[in-house]
Amino acid sequence: MAACPPSWLIVNTRSGSHSDAREEELKRVLAERGLACDLTVSFPDADLPSKSLLEESGIERLIIFTGDGTANGAIAKLAGWGGEVLFLPGGTMNLLSGRLHGEEVEAEEILARVAQGAYRRIRLPVVRCEKGIALAGFLAGPGTAWANVREAMRDIDVAGLAEHTSDAVAETTYGARVRMTDPAQGRPDGYPLLEITPSARGMQVDAYCADDAASYLRQGWALLRHRFREGPHERLGLFDRIEIANCEGEPLNVLLDGEPEMLGPEAVLQLAETEVDLLATDHGY
Repeated sequence: MAACPPSWLIVNTRSGSHSDAREEELKRVLAERGLACDLTVSFPDADLPSKSLLEESGIERLIIFTGDGTANGAIAKLAGWGGEVLFLPGGTMNLLSGRLHGEEVEAEEILARVAQGAYRRIRLPVVRCEKGIALAGFLAGPGTAWANVREAMRDIDVAGLAEHTSDAVAETTYGARVRMTDPAQGRPDGYPLLEITPSARGMQVDAYCADDAASYLRQGWALLRHRFREGPHERLGLFDRIEIANCEGEPLNVLLDGEPEMLGPEAVLQLAETEVDLLATDHGY
């Protein structure tokens, strides 16, 4: 069994999938596997730890049990840290966990692998733009309006759900589209949504479109479940660097690991790597 380095645990108490019982169960499993943490950081009540704080505290492993968005924020603060990050599926979709450990692998199985030393420290390929990185996926275009529907579902806001769904269909149908400009690939009049997925082979670009409101509703449902490829789409290729643009010269609405950001009318996306080591227990990254 591998020795456990000094470790801290991050949880997100505001996550829709978090519960005290789930957190306590995780801590029990960590202890049973010889991976107990010295401190639990409950975000957002406490700040995400910085590189300097971890170094001053002698911490060598950070275990993150959150959704992809919180993991993105935590990892972004650790550039240059010499420790390692173990991400566990603590959110709704857990796309990052799928990259690192395999799809639908539970935290208990991941911890069993780590306890046996069955892991590798890697620098994970990511999508980089001027606002940061996307560890699991980058979305651009008016179709990102469906993120508001997701938030209403998470908050069990029935009135907000109906309003945001109507707005999302309208925005996806009539909003300014986004296209690839360098290299010039796909439709010159653009798409409601571009999905850019990082991997060791490059950034995979998929473009999504639909023909009518019913199709947009089906596509929106796929977006909410992060099953994008259930909707009509075109594979535009694998790239190390691309440029995208809003077809109407408006700012680009984007999602970085599900968190909304806004870029200029044109944006450069590049394949990069995390600036801290992550633990992977599966070959799929």
